[in-house]
Amino acid sequence: MNNSPPDRANRPRLELHVPEPPFRPGDKPDFSFVDVPAAGSAPRPGTDAPAAETWPLTETLVRVLDDSGQPVGPWDPRLPAEVKLKILRDMVTVRIFDDRMYRAQRQGKTSFYMKCTGEEAIATAAAAALDREDMCFPTYRQQGLLVARGYPLKTMMCQIYSNAGDPLRGRQLPIMYSDKPHGFFSISGNLGTQYPQAVGWAMASAIKGDSRIAMGWIGEGATAEGDFHSALTFAAVYTAPVVLAVVNNQWAISSWSGIAGAEKATFAARARGYGVAGLRVDGNDALAVYAAVQWAAERARGNHGATLIEFFTYRAEGHSTSDDPTGYRAAGEAQSWPLGDPIERLKQHLVGAGEWDEERHQAMVAECEQEVRRSQKEAEAVGTLPQQGFDEIPSMFEDVYAETPWHLSEQRDEAMGEAREFLGHEPK
Repeated sequence: MNNSPPDRANRPRLELHVPEPPFRPGDKPDFSFVDVPAAGSAPRPGTDAPAAETWPLTETLVRVLDDSGQPVGPWDPRLPAEVKLKILRDMVTVRIFDDRMYRAQRQGKTSFYMKCTGEEAIATAAAAALDREDMCFPTYRQQGLLVARGYPLKTMMCQIYSNAGDPLRGRQLPIMYSDKPHGFFSISGNLGTQYPQAVGWAMASAIKGDSRIAMGWIGEGATAEGDFHSALTFAAVYTAPVVLAVVNNQWAISSWSGIAGAEKATFAARARGYGVAGLRVDGNDALAVYAAVQWAAERARGNHGATLIEFFTYRAEGHSTSDDPTGYRAAGEAQSWPLGDPIERLKQHLVGAGEWDEERHQAMVAECEQEVRRSQKEAEAVGTLPQQGFDEIPSMFEDVYAETPWHLSEQRDEAMGEAREFLGHEPK
């Protein structure tokens, strides 16, 4: 037998494709290649429709607001003016909050911050569409969920400053909030873990015969993690009452979305492989976000299964205060993004409908600024990060065991001894 390899001289040489972003620093961004279908053109299936009926919607964009701010098409949720104004106010509050906390970090008052500029609708409109008792498993850009659900801004700031008012007692990175009464599950820096936890919570709710559903968020980069696929498998197999959102803001830190597969298919299209419903939504259209989440929530509550929603948007700022986006993307990309600013688009709609005007808008912005400033002053009166001393050292050893084991007691006493030696006196 001749075991020699066949002649490969005429075979093409194998190559790999490495995705590259469309623009790099120094380039002029031009997003004319992005397909933005007309608002109102996407059909709206019934919430009890077979999952396959939704799959064409993973290749388009669910949009409600047209270029003039008019709501069109079957996805128009026809919201009362007060609901839309609440969403607008929440988005404005989040943006002002972000700006002030960003400056606080630059002033050395805290170690870290992450903004959600340009993505405010994805959390605030979703919060309006969900029931107040539904559980949210967010990323670090869904601070709008807490704002929309009335969580105190001062408490959020105390967590950022890691001061004595921090309900998490300094055990989480700044901006990684957690609050069970407000249905806000602990944020994890490893975003993919939010998905299986959301599915598991939803399955537990169904096992208990409860009526509450769960909604989880990840970024498009985390869809490349195994957690994403494990969660979708369980959600599909057990018809879990869960809504799973992928926030495709084009960048996972400095990795372009193509690295996670954006060149090959939409992220919403992954719903087809698992047999669950899928939607791809204009993430800068607050009414479209509301309509999609409301639809998916109703589907989950009716025991018709999970929905995977891709919110198509753009991360207008850097990944965090530790990131310099000018090193990997072109200047002006955010301003060139074809889906616009979510705040301005909703404002334009409300003004055009005669439900709002520029004078009232400026007055509302001033009220939100005053509220954020007041909360910041109150939080900083409790203390900023550099002002924290050694008083809370023993708290590191608490809240884990009913009775602290001897070896942790020794470590606690040793830490306090070193603190006394450093200070030259007993901590307060």
